[in-house]
Amino acid sequence: MNEVNEIRELGMKREGEIHCLTIIGQIEGHQLLGDDTKTTKYEHVLPMLAAIEESEEIEGLLILLNTMGGDVEAGLAIAELIAGMKKPSCSLVLGGGHSIGVPLAAAARRSFIAPSAAMTIHPVRLNGVVIGVPQTYNYFARIQERIVRFVTAHSHCSREEYLRLMTNTDELANDVGSVIYGEEAVEKGLIDSLGTLSDALDYLHGEIAGKHGRNEEKRFT
Repeated sequence: MNEVNEIRELGMKREGEIHCLTIIGQIEGHQLLGDDTKTTKYEHVLPMLAAIEESEEIEGLLILLNTMGGDVEAGLAIAELIAGMKKPSCSLVLGGGHSIGVPLAAAARRSFIAPSAAMTIHPVRLNGVVIGVPQTYNYFARIQERIVRFVTAHSHCSREEYLRLMTNTDELANDVGSVIYGEEAVEKGLIDSLGTLSDALDYLHGEIAGKHGRNEEKRFT
């Protein structure tokens, strides 16, 4: 059974409303990670998002996030697709949103974070052999600029504040960057609201009801 049919059948089972997409562990890109590493393969997520957007049965997308970083290019590709969807989308950060998890959370039309969840923000890094030439450093700087632009364009966090969080040297013992928790992430504008699963679902059901011209009581404000 192909992925499009799987999405359509899932949508029918869920009465044509909300599809839940889970993005956990590391975002795996063009290089395979070890069998002992929990990954989300971007080549699986991209066609799934396209099928959700085209599905006549699915009317909203809930994204559950608990990431540990991963391939920046792959993560940005997923984030760009989410941001470009016309259907209502909502992200919920649970546990952690590490590195590329930040733009993934911000990409949705509405973002929530659990009070106990954390978001880790740091500069772009590369594991393995690095050629120490100016072109390499310029390449890193351009990737980092892409992330900064995406996050600040899809959240209420200013460029200055995001760069400050990314380059903070006072918080992480062996690294540069910041770890911020639920309430602080909302205060800094990275995430729209503190919330739980019911809040995220209330938002999506409200958006779907509004699309169909229905009045639906919601706990979300």
